[in-house]
Amino acid sequence: MQLRRKRAYDNAEAADGFRVLVDRLWPRGLAKERAEIDLWAKDTAPSPELRKAWHAASDDDWGVYADRYRAELENETAPALEELAAELKQHDLVTLVYAAHDEERNHAVVLEQALSELL
Repeated sequence: MQLRRKRAYDNAEAADGFRVLVDRLWPRGLAKERAEIDLWAKDTAPSPELRKAWHAASDDDWGVYADRYRAELENETAPALEELAAELKQHDLVTLVYAAHDEERNHAVVLEQALSELL
């Protein structure tokens, strides 16, 4: 199984395979029809408190944010992460869809790493 990441505002393509929205909130201004989401895994997204802290932080805090999110994935959201991994195993290609602007420093990067370890 292959995992990819893609911004929610980029056009959906058949080459994306199974598309999973990994944000807790639906992306602003994005029509559900245009998004072509197969599964919304909001329970694996960062907690509202962590998300707000990240938006208020500087880019220098990326490592701290990533570590805190990993801790959430290992503890509070571990059952949801395991459920998601079980679902993804049924697909050859999965694209994790997220709304963040930064393509390298966002929760989908951390989630992709955590899922890769489970798969």
